Amino acid sequence: MDLLRHLRFFVAVAEEAHFRHAADRLGMTQPPLSQGIRRLEDKLGVTLLTRTARGVGLTSAGADLLPRATALLADAARFTEDAQRHRDAHTELRIGFLPQLPAWHVAAVVDAVRRAGARASATVLSTVELVAAVVAGQLDCAVVHHPALVHPLECGAVVKVPAEFLVPAGRTVQRFAHLRGLTLAAAPRSHNTAACDLLVDSLRAKGIDPVLVPAPTDRDVVAAVATGGAFGLTADPGLRAPGVARAALGGDEFHLRVRLVWRTEPESRRLVEGALAEDHHAVR
Repeated sequence: MDLLRHLRFFVAVAEEAHFRHAADRLGMTQPPLSQGIRRLEDKLGVTLLTRTARGVGLTSAGADLLPRATALLADAARFTEDAQRHRDAHTELRIGFLPQLPAWHVAAVVDAVRRAGARASATVLSTVELVAAVVAGQLDCAVVHHPALVHPLECGAVVKVPAEFLVPAGRTVQRFAHLRGLTLAAAPRSHNTAACDLLVDSLRAKGIDPVLVPAPTDRDVVAAVATGGAFGLTADPGLRAPGVARAALGGDEFHLRVRLVWRTEPESRRLVEGALAEDHHAVR
């Protein structure tokens, strides 16, 4: 006998105080409901309900057992919901991305996971926030800026995403010296101290000692550059905006370096890293 099913019969009849009303509530006819109640009473060895001309009432045993039957059904529902969450957590990959990663790469990763038969959700946070979210179990993995403090997480290979300088339109910028007098629009140092310091050190090696203007996203970088007083970097080859020009300076030391981090290695790790490493220019 399916105990939970028959307890639902009992609770419905007890709450409705009417067999037909209970049957309607359960989406069934009255005869199998009455038979189910009798089977439950036979199984338990007690009478739960009394049938009178005015309807249905509870026996003393029924009144005593009804709250426990209700609690059992509620607990069974919670059990099912918790199992559903575990199932969803197993089939859905929660991925975090840093704001500087081009939208094309974010879409490529999510699409690769989807084509592999799983679901993916995307969250955009700073590298520091991404690491904390993976450590706390709020994300399964994250694409973070390299270098970064990622302990105690595991991490994959570093992927270089080509980046170019953004400069004010109309300003001649053919070498690094032409950037002097402009501020640097880039992610705040608090978003990833190591990567920020590396960028500044790389510019100093080129003879530029920039003042940093916080610009967490490409939109913020473009807005700062369009004022005519700042320069920045973007890894999005399709980014175009009025008042903003692109300048090819330096080598791959200014490329966006990213890597995947995780606490428990996801099954689709290699698939995600493969999508990250795809050449946007070659695929377009």
